[in-house]
Amino acid sequence: MTEILTPDQTQTLRLLCDTVVPSLSHPDDTDGFWARRATDVGADHGVLALLAGLPGDQRAAIGGLLDVLAAQGFGPRATQATREQILNALSIASEDAAAGIAALTGLVLLMTYGITDESGSNPNWARLGYPGPVTPAPEPDPPLITPLRPDGDLTLHADAVVIGSGAGGGLIAGRLAARGARVVVLEAGRYRTEEDFHQLELAAYRNSYWRGGPTPTGDHNLTLMAGAGLGGGTVINWTNCLRTRDRVRHEWATEHGLTDVDTPAFDEHLNTVWRELSVTDQCSEFNRVHEAMRRGAAALGWSFATVNRNWDVKRHDPAVAGHLGFGDRSGAKRSTLKVYLEPAVLDHGARVVDGCRVTRVLVENGRAAGAEGRTEAGTVTVRAPIVVVAAGSLESPGVLLRSGIGGPAVGDHLRLHPCTVTMGDYGTDMRAWWGPPHAALVDEFATAEDGHGFLMESVQYTTALGASSVPFTSAAEHKEAMAGYRDNGSFIGLIRDRGHGRVTLDAAGQTVAWYDLVDDLDVRNTHRALAAQIRLHHAAGARAIRVLAQGIPQWTEGEDLDAYIAEAQRLPLRAGGATLFSAHQMGSCRMGADPATSVAGPHGELHDTPGVWIGDGSAFPSAAGTNPMITIMALASRTAAHILS
Repeated sequence: MTEILTPDQTQTLRLLCDTVVPSLSHPDDTDGFWARRATDVGADHGVLALLAGLPGDQRAAIGGLLDVLAAQGFGPRATQATREQILNALSIASEDAAAGIAALTGLVLLMTYGITDESGSNPNWARLGYPGPVTPAPEPDPPLITPLRPDGDLTLHADAVVIGSGAGGGLIAGRLAARGARVVVLEAGRYRTEEDFHQLELAAYRNSYWRGGPTPTGDHNLTLMAGAGLGGGTVINWTNCLRTRDRVRHEWATEHGLTDVDTPAFDEHLNTVWRELSVTDQCSEFNRVHEAMRRGAAALGWSFATVNRNWDVKRHDPAVAGHLGFGDRSGAKRSTLKVYLEPAVLDHGARVVDGCRVTRVLVENGRAAGAEGRTEAGTVTVRAPIVVVAAGSLESPGVLLRSGIGGPAVGDHLRLHPCTVTMGDYGTDMRAWWGPPHAALVDEFATAEDGHGFLMESVQYTTALGASSVPFTSAAEHKEAMAGYRDNGSFIGLIRDRGHGRVTLDAAGQTVAWYDLVDDLDVRNTHRALAAQIRLHHAAGARAIRVLAQGIPQWTEGEDLDAYIAEAQRLPLRAGGATLFSAHQMGSCRMGADPATSVAGPHGELHDTPGVWIGDGSAFPSAAGTNPMITIMALASRTAAHILS
C-alpha cells in the first residue's frame, strides 16, 4: 500500500491521521477512547486503500498536498497544536488546499470510526454506544440470478436493452419481459444479495454505492449518495414511500406537456406500484429519534406522519431494519431486484450483464440500434431496436453525451433535493441504530412558498459518515463531540429545489455533477429548514443543538435560540459553510414538450432519436419535493406502457 504515495508522503499522511484523531489524556477514559489514535485502528491503511482506487491525477494532487504540509513543518517533531495551526493556516490561504485538507480530514474520520477488524467491530463503537451488526444475522436467501459475465467480447440480440436496473430501469425491464419481449439489462454495478450484506457501513459504500460512497460534486458544494448495483438505489435506500404531490403533477402536466400525469390514469400507475411493492405502515416503529420528532412536532403544533415503507411484514425485524442502508440482510426490502428483476429473469428469460459500463447508445439511420459497453474482459454489444436509458440522473446524461444524442438539454436541470443536517443532544442514549431510519415525517412546510418547501426527516445511524460530518475545529473538540455521539439524534431538512445544477463529462468521459445553491427561493427555504430543524430539536427537549457546518458552534441550553437560528441562517450554502447532502438526484435528462429545454418528449422517448427512452429519475421535469422512488416507478410504469403500445 505504501507504494501509492512516496515514503515521505505516507509518513505525513499517517501523522495527519494521528493529528485529526490523536491520543489525548482524559480522566474519563475507561475504554481507551481518548487515548486511541487513528492509526491504532488502522485508519491510515483504510485511507491508503481508498487512495489506491483514485485516478492517478487525483492521487498526485493529494501527494502534492502532503508535500506542502511537510514543507510547512508538519512533521513528527511538531506539537499537536502546531500541526493543527498549519492545517488551519493552509485552509485559509487557498481554497484548493482547504478542499483537500477537508477531504483528507473527512476520510480519516470516516475510517477511524467505520473501519472494522476481523470480528466486524471497531473499538470506538463502545463509547458511541453502537452494538454493531445484529447477531445472529438472519439466514440469507440464496442468489436467484446468474448474470452473464463474459470472458471476452460478447454480442447479444434483443427486443430491448435496458441500461441501469434501479427504480426505473428494473421496473421497465420487468414490464417488458412479462409481455414477452426479449430483454437484456446492462448494469454497471454488481449483483449482490442478502449473503453479501454484512451490515457494515464501509463495505456497503464500497460495494453498493455510486463511486464507493459519499462523493462530492465537482465544486465540492454537496455530497452525493446514490446506489450502484443490480436493483440500483432500491437495494440500499431507506424505503420512504411517498406519492407524487398533486401540485407537482399539475405542474408537469400544464407546464411540461405530461398531460396524463394529472389524470386518474397516473393514479393507476401509482396504485399498481404501491401494491406491487407491498407498501405498508405496519413496519415503521419509532426509535428515540422519531419519538423526539413526534414530541417536538406536537409541542409546536406541526403536522407529523408515520412513513409507509416497501417492506415484507413477515420478514420484518426492527433491529435488522436499522441497517437497511447497508443492504437488507433479512430479505424484507421489496426492491426492484426482488419485485421485477428476479421474475423477469426466472420467469421470462431476461438476461443480465453486470459489471458493464455502457459507453454509448448505438444509432443507425437516426434511430436506436442497441448499446455498447465495457466489462473487465471486453466489449459487450447488444443489438436492439429499443434502448431504455435508466442509469440514474448522475450517469444517464453521460450515456447520452458520449453518444452525441439527446439535444442541448442533456445534463442540464439537475435537481438534488439539497439537505441540511442538524443534531440534537438529548442527554440520553438515543439508540438511533435501532429501527427503520425513515419511520416519521414532518411535512408542515412542504409547500412553504410557490409550491416549494421542505420536509423534515431522520437519517440512518452511521458511525463513519456521522463522524466525518461532525464539523472539525480541533481534535479535542471533535473527540468531545464523538464521546457524546450516542446522546444525539439527527434531523434533515430536504428542500424541493427550484434552481438546478448540471452534469458534464470530464476529459476521460466520466460524469461530473455541478451544483450551486443560489436560487433565491431555494436559499429562503434552506434557511427556513434550518430554523425549523433547530426549533424542532428545542421543542423536543434537546439540551444542545449542532448544525453540521463549518464556522458555527453548537447551541447549548440557556443560550438565545433566536440568535443561534439567525447565525445558522448566515452560513454560506456551499463548500466551507453548511454541509449539504443529496440522496435524490433528478431531472438531468428531463421530459417535456420543448426539445430546446428537455431531452425526451412527454412520454419519455428522445426528441431526436426514436427508439431511445428515458426510464429513471433523470426524466423528472422538475424536482418532486418528496422521496422520489414511488414517482420514479410510476413514471417508469407509464413509460413502459408507451413502449409496449
